[in-house]
Amino acid sequence: MTDGGDERDDSDKRDDSDEHDGGLAARRGLDDVAVYQPAEDSGLLAEAAVAEAHGRVLEVGTGSGWVAQQIAEERDLDVVGSDLNPHAARQARERGVEAVVADLLSPFRADAFDAVCFNPPYLPTDPDNEWDDWMEHALSGGESGRELIEPFLADVGRVLAPDGVVLLLVSSLTGYDEVLELVEDVGFAAEPVVEESFPFETLTVLALRRE
Repeated sequence: MTDGGDERDDSDKRDDSDEHDGGLAARRGLDDVAVYQPAEDSGLLAEAAVAEAHGRVLEVGTGSGWVAQQIAEERDLDVVGSDLNPHAARQARERGVEAVVADLLSPFRADAFDAVCFNPPYLPTDPDNEWDDWMEHALSGGESGRELIEPFLADVGRVLAPDGVVLLLVSSLTGYDEVLELVEDVGFAAEPVVEESFPFETLTVLALRRE
C-alpha cells in the first residue's frame, strides 16, 4: 500500500487468517459454492470503477475479488478488498488482491481511501424465506433490499478522503429513489456513471461525492 501503510484502524483489526484445515483442493470446492462470482452487476461496477476510481481504493463486499482485480490491473491502483465471508477473502487473495475479512467499513481508519466501491447484497428477501449461509449474505438485502446500503452510507464518509468518490451499484429492485434519498441524507450528491436494463431489473452505478 501507499507509504507501506495499513488502512485498518489498529483498535479494530481482526485475525482474518485461514480458519480451516485441509488441502487447497478441498477448500477450493467449498469456496466455489460459498463465494459470489462475477456477473452482470460485477461488470458494471468494474466499468464504472475503472473510469472513476483514483488513489487508494477499497472494494467492500469483494466476493471473488474480480472487480478489485480489474481496477488494479487496468488502472495500476492500490486496491484493498474486504468481505465478511472468509472464503471470499481467501479467493480474492488467490487473484492477487489484498483482502481482509471485515464487516462493511468497521476496521478501516478515517480518510483512508480515495475511492470506495460497493456492489451490495440487494435482493429484497422475506425473512421467512431466508437461508442461513454465505450465499445469502452475498445476495439478500433484507425485506427492503437496503439492509446493507443504509449502514454503508452512514459510515462511508468517515473512511473517504476529502476529495474521494463512492461508486455504489443500485438495483431498481432495491428502490432507486429511496436510495437517492439515503444518499442525500448523508450529504452526498449522486451522478449515474453506467446503467443497464435487464428483463427484471435496471442496474445503475452511482458516483457519490460530497456536496
